[in-house]
Amino acid sequence: MKQLFRHRLALSALISAAIITGACAPIAAIKSRISPAPAVSGDNPFFVESTLPYHAPRFDLIRNEHYQPALEEGMRQQLAEIDAIAKQMEAPTFDNTILPMEKSGALLTRTAKTFFGVIGANTNDTLQKVQEVEAPKLAAHNDAIYLNDQLYRRVKGVYDQRNASNLSDEQKALIERYNRDFVRAGAQLSEPDKIRMRSINQELSKLSTDFSNKLLAGTKVGALVVDNVSQLDGLGDDEIKTAAEAAKQRGLTGKWVLPLRNTTQQPAQAELKNRAVRQKLFEQSTLRTSRSDSNDTRSTIRRMTELRAEKAKLLGYPTWAAYVLANQGAKTPENAIKLLTDLVPPATARARVEAADMQKLIDAQGGGFKLQPWDWQYYSEQVRKAKYDLDESQIMPYFELNSVLQNGVFYAANKLYGLTFKERHDIPVYHPDVRTFEVFDADGSPLALFYFDYFKRDNKSGGAWMDQFVDQSRLTGWKPVVYNVANFTKPAPGQPALLTYDDVTTMFHEFGHGLHGMFSHVGYPTLSGTNVPRDFVEFPSQFNEHWALEPTVFANYAKHNQTGAPMPAALVDKIKQSRTFNQGFFMTEILEASLLDFAWHTLPAGAAPSDVDSFEAASLKRFNVAVPEVPPRYRSTYFSHIWDGGYSAGYYAYTWSEVLDDDAYAWFTEHGGLTRANGNRFRDMVLSRGGTVDAATLYRNFRGRDPNVDALLEERGLKGGDSSVK
Repeated sequence: MKQLFRHRLALSALISAAIITGACAPIAAIKSRISPAPAVSGDNPFFVESTLPYHAPRFDLIRNEHYQPALEEGMRQQLAEIDAIAKQMEAPTFDNTILPMEKSGALLTRTAKTFFGVIGANTNDTLQKVQEVEAPKLAAHNDAIYLNDQLYRRVKGVYDQRNASNLSDEQKALIERYNRDFVRAGAQLSEPDKIRMRSINQELSKLSTDFSNKLLAGTKVGALVVDNVSQLDGLGDDEIKTAAEAAKQRGLTGKWVLPLRNTTQQPAQAELKNRAVRQKLFEQSTLRTSRSDSNDTRSTIRRMTELRAEKAKLLGYPTWAAYVLANQGAKTPENAIKLLTDLVPPATARARVEAADMQKLIDAQGGGFKLQPWDWQYYSEQVRKAKYDLDESQIMPYFELNSVLQNGVFYAANKLYGLTFKERHDIPVYHPDVRTFEVFDADGSPLALFYFDYFKRDNKSGGAWMDQFVDQSRLTGWKPVVYNVANFTKPAPGQPALLTYDDVTTMFHEFGHGLHGMFSHVGYPTLSGTNVPRDFVEFPSQFNEHWALEPTVFANYAKHNQTGAPMPAALVDKIKQSRTFNQGFFMTEILEASLLDFAWHTLPAGAAPSDVDSFEAASLKRFNVAVPEVPPRYRSTYFSHIWDGGYSAGYYAYTWSEVLDDDAYAWFTEHGGLTRANGNRFRDMVLSRGGTVDAATLYRNFRGRDPNVDALLEERGLKGGDSSVK
């Protein structure tokens, strides 16, 4: 079973996104909005480069009060640097214009990357207030850089002469990226349109922060609180202890709490026998931010839709989706929507068959009711037991977190790439749950530092993601500092952390993003690591999921947490045989979410709907993807990927990238599978190249041809139909 919807880039990446899409205000005007220069005292660790290995953040010294002055001073310093670049009298060259831009903003970069990393994973009221104040200032700061007329003229001058200069291919790629980003930011707009663009960017930055904070609060408040343990009938003893511990952490003595994950469906629905409790948990999830209270996001997303459409129109695009996809692999919304809608018939047909199987089971048991969304997980689990004699409780004891990490994720990376890992207990972290490992290359040389933060907390954003505190770059000479964040259920004290198979593939997925960051071997930060098109960035992570079930890898980590015995061969066979089980459901829910994203972002300016809920329902029907028993993986009101996660008009990327990852894995199986030679080829031709080469060209060079969907359909058990990819 394969899931494709985990990764949400951490908010630090949105700083870069804001630079690309921002608009300009005069530098003097921006400076006036920044607080007076703080005293650069030795007690603020951001004002000097970290002395820790790999320049890792000084979490042993960083306090809440350090972020705001460092962000403000960082903006001030970078504006001075940009001002000096823009006002040069010499003719523009790569060395006097592009290179110093790449070097600018060192203080701001290290502060922002740390700040937004912590905001996503371990926020608090103080940091949220800092974010509310600084987000619009950061947007204005990026506007001041990317629509600075003097600066753009210099960038354009270098761009126009790029082929006549003695530049490397990577330097040309960097110049082309800068020129593209300036143009897409609106460098060629009239002054009145720039003024309007500044206003839009300011408001969007505030709305994105507003959405994030409302969703975090709504998800916490939406947790299901149970007064009587009998209502949790069906959950295992460890799960009940975990629910009691979650209640204890909230000060709810004598109660049990099931916190919400960020998805619509909740894991406990597969086990809860009480149908009314299942329904209540489902409703808590789907209504978490649409209860007409202070956490309601509907007005926020309506306004964001309006502003994005207006911004796209200013930039010469009919819709926000058209603007976003213009520099992606899909190129146009029509191409992406065609891929999705071509998959709708086989996916929904399979989902309806699955629903019919469950209805037969309900009827045979004398249930006397029609299958509803809150029943799906419970009865699909029963159907799986009946068809494959398999249930999650059988396999979870074999998926202990530390074993999956070290004997699975790390083991596969060693076999493919020769990597080794050493846990570091001397590197400070932002929360006690975080573990840190130093990563060594095949020749024993240090490669990267990697943080893992796996357990759910009420102050952590939902989902799972990868990002970096430090980017690889030959320009700086720095190696990457990478982190993975997830929201696995934290066990009660003294209990093992047991995972579902979905959790296992999440670990492999996010580590795949980490490999993309760690293996980066490029000259310039702007082109480093995962700075690639959104519909390519998920390719390495989804590709890495395949190794979770590779026989030698699986056998190395799937061992009973108490006895150490390997998972019995019969149970392994059941997992393999059930891989395509429930794929109609999984494919339908992701297609619904992806098409909802396009429904919102293909609206022209002035067409935002007045009723969010009605628009959502009508959109699913319009795309023929509405299956009543299968709700979207994310409803619009808590779809953080597209409102505050950088995936607006981009959620299709998971499916688009799945075409690539399944096709690439087919190449591996054709060439011997899990071998160092194959891994090194993939590393050299894809993972190490960052954004230095066009993504389609990278893939074509690796695969020897363009991708097709045959492997995807085979993997999903949906074989058939047109296999061409446009």
